[in-house]
Amino acid sequence: MSLQQRPSNDRLAREIAHHREIAARAEVVWNWDSPSGRRRADRRAAFFVTQGALAPGRSALELGCGTGVFLRRVARSGATIRGLDLSQDLLALARQELASFLNVTLDCGNAEQLPYGNGSYDAVYGSSILHHLDPLLALQETFRVLRSGGRLVFTEPNLLNPQVMAIFHLAPAKPHLGVSPDERAFSRFRALVWLRELGFRGVSVEPFDFLHPASPPRWMEAIDRLGALAETVPLLRELAGSLLIRATRP
Repeated sequence: MSLQQRPSNDRLAREIAHHREIAARAEVVWNWDSPSGRRRADRRAAFFVTQGALAPGRSALELGCGTGVFLRRVARSGATIRGLDLSQDLLALARQELASFLNVTLDCGNAEQLPYGNGSYDAVYGSSILHHLDPLLALQETFRVLRSGGRLVFTEPNLLNPQVMAIFHLAPAKPHLGVSPDERAFSRFRALVWLRELGFRGVSVEPFDFLHPASPPRWMEAIDRLGALAETVPLLRELAGSLLIRATRP
């Protein structure tokens, strides 16, 4: 994938249309509304806060903020946060949800051509956004807007998980699963190559998360305990549902 590639207007238009179609039920489509979905969102938000070192006096950019699922959680860190999304429909919902958060600002824009200056942020984070994009372009832009020592933290679907692989390779099923036409999950090995190629340091891409969003509430504690164990087992952990991606700009 070349660093000189530019965003495809047709692809971006399809993403906008897709999110306009699902906006009213987006959090259901994305599986953040169930008890296990909320627990999974809480865990990701905790990663963004701790791995991004977010606290009062720090600034962060969330790519693909959508309806504000993670902004609502991460804003409690006290950091100054700017959320960016391509969809005005999703941002309209986020504005309603985040009206009381004085440390959050929302922008409509393209993560592959960020409308911010070089070295603007202490951290850039996002959940399940890179696979909607040209990942190398988005990571290149992330590198540009991070300050020296700034932190990158993303969580993404893990292509090596059997369910994720099926979802992203069964094109006829995508509309019924709420997946846009151009989403492309990737492996942790591919992400490692991209980050190192761009010059990031302290690069880490780790599989995590065996808690399915449809898990019955009464089983969540047991699944969490077993999942935490599975995340430590070589080979087995490669089948986890998600990737935790971390890196630092030198």
